[in-house]
Amino acid sequence: MAFESLSDKLNEAFKRLRGKGRLTEADVKEAMREVKLALLEADVNFKVVKDFVKRVTARATGADVLESLSPAQMVIKIVNEELCALMGSENQKLNISSKSPSVCMLVGLQGAGKTTNGAKLAGLMRKQGKRPLLVACDVYRPAAIKQLETVGAQLDIPVFQMGQGNPVEIAKAGIEHAKKYGNDIVFLDTAGRLHIDETLMTELKNIKAAVDPAEILLVIDAMIGQDAVATATAFDEALDITGVMLTKLDGDARGGAALSIKALTGKPIKYAGIGEKLDQIEPFHPDRMASRILGMGDVLTLIEKAEANLDAKKAEELAERLRQNKFTLTDYYDQLQQLKGMGSLQDIAGMVPGMDAKALQGAQVDEKSLSRIEAIIQSMTPYERENPQCLGSSRKKRIAAGSGTTVVDINRLLKQFEMMQKLTQQLTGMTKRRKGKKGKGGLAGLGGLGGLFGGGNKPLGF
Repeated sequence: MAFESLSDKLNEAFKRLRGKGRLTEADVKEAMREVKLALLEADVNFKVVKDFVKRVTARATGADVLESLSPAQMVIKIVNEELCALMGSENQKLNISSKSPSVCMLVGLQGAGKTTNGAKLAGLMRKQGKRPLLVACDVYRPAAIKQLETVGAQLDIPVFQMGQGNPVEIAKAGIEHAKKYGNDIVFLDTAGRLHIDETLMTELKNIKAAVDPAEILLVIDAMIGQDAVATATAFDEALDITGVMLTKLDGDARGGAALSIKALTGKPIKYAGIGEKLDQIEPFHPDRMASRILGMGDVLTLIEKAEANLDAKKAEELAERLRQNKFTLTDYYDQLQQLKGMGSLQDIAGMVPGMDAKALQGAQVDEKSLSRIEAIIQSMTPYERENPQCLGSSRKKRIAAGSGTTVVDINRLLKQFEMMQKLTQQLTGMTKRRKGKKGKGGLAGLGGLGGLFGGGNKPLGF
């Protein structure tokens, strides 16, 4: 994730505080110097860092903190609250007009990912019961229209285009098309440039005046660092944007853009692109991101991922089979495919409090390993799938020959099968708990995950 380096440095700074029974004002100021350096190295705007450290220091050196029973924890709590406030305190939803169709303009520089991430957002809206339409208003970039049609087809979302015409007229015609065919939300994929210029801004202003969008969402590449703030400021001054979508937040960017944009423009980050796949987009929750940066995990997002990707009926059936110790290799394969939709195990581990996501770097389910698993399981007899403990040497050799794999592959699968049993028990338990519960309820069922994710193994990869 983009904040991995920042998270490591902040936790190192707080580790020194945790080792002291009582804190002095000098201890806090020394820790704040480390925090300041960590933020600057993460490419956070200098003014934002200065104001942030000033606020945290003022709160952390108060008598109620220094004289508390756990002063280090109080300081971390203050940093968490200030990080959350810096990024906008709470998630801001997409503006939806009461008049149908609601129009969302997607704007940004070329290469930021407007086309793909606009389609991702449309797909997310469809999951929420909307009927989106994508409109191709980028008539300059080669293959932009074809790209939008391709991703639209993959997500089964209709695309309206008029070729290399006038972008303003295309936008207006697209909205009329949406009215005619019952689409209640329209996403305008506008043109970008390699840099901000007057021609680009004039065109975008003309489209805005013609269609009166409920949302003007600026799409920014998280990997461009400080330039992200300058870009956001320029687009905001010209168009009065309503929100920001950060893309490539799964990359190795330093993350400073996310910590600077809201503070300097006042406009919230609403969504984040977290991968290349068309379902890898999620609402941006400042409080959850702050917790992840400080190594506190993100249990709510983990539960939401589990609820979205683990079929509820199958989960209930599986829970009953687990209670009866009837979890089979067929069940294992079904669950493996569902778990695949939750992303890499490294990302999942980063959401579990106290878990070291680095231990799982690169541990993810890929199509090739799934194909091998499928081949091995399908080469077994029904009896063997139901009773994997019966697999002796001769049976394994026969299965290896039939699946084009090796006995080593089969042994690895059986070991992974045992680990999957543990993970499935945890996730099926989590989906039964509501995310709004307070106290221990929301964390129950996570305790056994530490043993599963540790050790640098690749539980689900061959």
